[in-house]
Amino acid sequence: MPNNKVVSHEDWLKARLELLAAEKEFTRQRDALTRRRVGLPWERVEKSYQFEGPNGARSLADLFEGRSQLIIYHFMLGPDWEEGCKSCSFWADNFNGIPIHLNHRDVTFTAVSRAPLAKIDAYKKRMGWSFPWVSSYGSDFNFDYQVSFTPEQIAEGKAYYNYEITPNTLSEQVGISVFYKNDRGEVFHTYSCYSRGVDMLNGAYHYLDLAPKGRDEDGFEFSMEWVRRHDQY
Repeated sequence: MPNNKVVSHEDWLKARLELLAAEKEFTRQRDALTRRRVGLPWERVEKSYQFEGPNGARSLADLFEGRSQLIIYHFMLGPDWEEGCKSCSFWADNFNGIPIHLNHRDVTFTAVSRAPLAKIDAYKKRMGWSFPWVSSYGSDFNFDYQVSFTPEQIAEGKAYYNYEITPNTLSEQVGISVFYKNDRGEVFHTYSCYSRGVDMLNGAYHYLDLAPKGRDEDGFEFSMEWVRRHDQY
C-alpha cells in the first residue's frame, strides 16, 4: 500500500498547486512536441501493398476511404497465432468508439495484422470489437514498417525495431504508422512509433496514472505481466 503523508487541507492544496504548475508545463511541452510531430518531413510510399478486408482486396490508398489521413495500429496477430497479443488486446479495448470521431477530422483508423482475415474476424468477434481491422497476409507491409520479423531475424535474436537494432525473438511487435494521401492520390508515410510510443493510445493506463498506486507494475517480471484479455480475468 502507498505510504503517503496525511496532511491538512492547506498543506495538501499547496502540494497540489505545485504539481499543477508542473502538469501545465508538461502540457506545454507536449503541445510543442505535437507541433514538431505534425511538422515532420514525409516520405513517399513507392511500393504497392495489398490488404484484405470485409469487402475484398484493398490497396493502401483504398484504406483511406476517401479521407486524406490514415492511422494504422499494427496489431500483433501473426499468421500462425491462435489469438491476438494480450497487450494489443488491452490497447484495442480503447478503440471501438474512436473511429467515428476521427472520421470527422478527416482521419481514417484501422488495425492491420498479418493473420488471414478469417482468423482476425474470429478473434474480433470473440472480443466484441467493431473497429476496422484488415489483413496484410502475404504482403511485405508489416515487414517494411518494422513490426514483423523473418525466421532468420528471430533465429539471430535481434532486429531493427523502434529505430535501432534491439534484442528480439518475436515474429510480431507493436507499432502505429500514419499516412497522408494528396489530391493526386499519392501516399506518404508521415510518422511511426513503437514500444512505449504507443502508450498515448491506452486510456486505461492514463486512468491508472491518476490513481494512488499508479500502474502498480513494480515487482513483475515485465511491466504488463498482469494484463489479460478481457474475457480471461
